[in-house]
Amino acid sequence: MVRTLEPLAKKIFKGVLVAEFLGVAGAYVLFNKMDTSQDFRQTMSKKFPFILEVYYKSIEYSGMYGVRQQDQEKWLNNKS
Repeated sequence: MVRTLEPLAKKIFKGVLVAEFLGVAGAYVLFNKMDTSQDFRQTMSKKFPFILEVYYKSIEYSGMYGVRQQDQEKWLNNKS
């Protein structure tokens, strides 16, 4: 009685696909929230600055410049 690994491989493959889908969906939600909320970007700058840096680099790569400067100016003005 030999069991094949095919059912196990299918389950693992489905699990990997679900994990990748959830990762892409999460990244989209995070990017969209950062793209629409300057306050959320400020929170991200305090808690996860490396993620905010990836956001800034990606929008600069797409040709949108000035968001980083606008954020920094607003945050400096709010401190005063």
